[in-house]
Amino acid sequence: MSDTPVAGRLRRPGWRDPRLLVGLLLIAVSVTAVTGIVRSSDTTVPYYAAKDTLTPGTVLARDDVVVVQVRIPDGTYAAPGEEPWGQVVTRVVGDGELVPHAALADQDEFTGRPIAVRTSLPLADGVERGSLVDVYLTRTDDDEPETTLVASNLVVESIDRDSGSFSAGSEETVYVVVPQKDIEDFLDALAADGDISVVGLPGGGA
Repeated sequence: MSDTPVAGRLRRPGWRDPRLLVGLLLIAVSVTAVTGIVRSSDTTVPYYAAKDTLTPGTVLARDDVVVVQVRIPDGTYAAPGEEPWGQVVTRVVGDGELVPHAALADQDEFTGRPIAVRTSLPLADGVERGSLVDVYLTRTDDDEPETTLVASNLVVESIDRDSGSFSAGSEETVYVVVPQKDIEDFLDALAADGDISVVGLPGGGA
């Protein structure tokens, strides 16, 4: 009879085998963790976005915004449930842009006013609501024209374009938002005898 030891018969692990239970537990933990990561990365939150370009002085109303779902941290932008209606927009908020809390203020905190300017020259292409413009006054003394800058970096609140605005001698009306501290000087310049020109700034589109 041989003295060589005989290997024990391999047995299929049962449900009570600790190694099998540990393996199942690890699989369950992994699946739960992956599911949580996927869910967290796919979480979006509703925020208000401008339905159209909002200019300084706009009193925010429900019709000015739409609700969009985005994936950004809380606290920076206005969101449903905060009811920011009645607050005033203090800077340009572009079409489709989220409405930041920093661009809203109480009505008594905003002092800018829209003032109509009849420009003697046609507006350049691209100047529209929300654009930044400079305003110039050109006077002619002793047949020598002299142009001075009246105000710079003003926001266009709106534009009235006549059907014949590009004909000779025609004008367009541009409503620009002027800070209260500059209104008197601005109106003095508009009342002066001369031509007013509204000039768009490079990259100053809405």
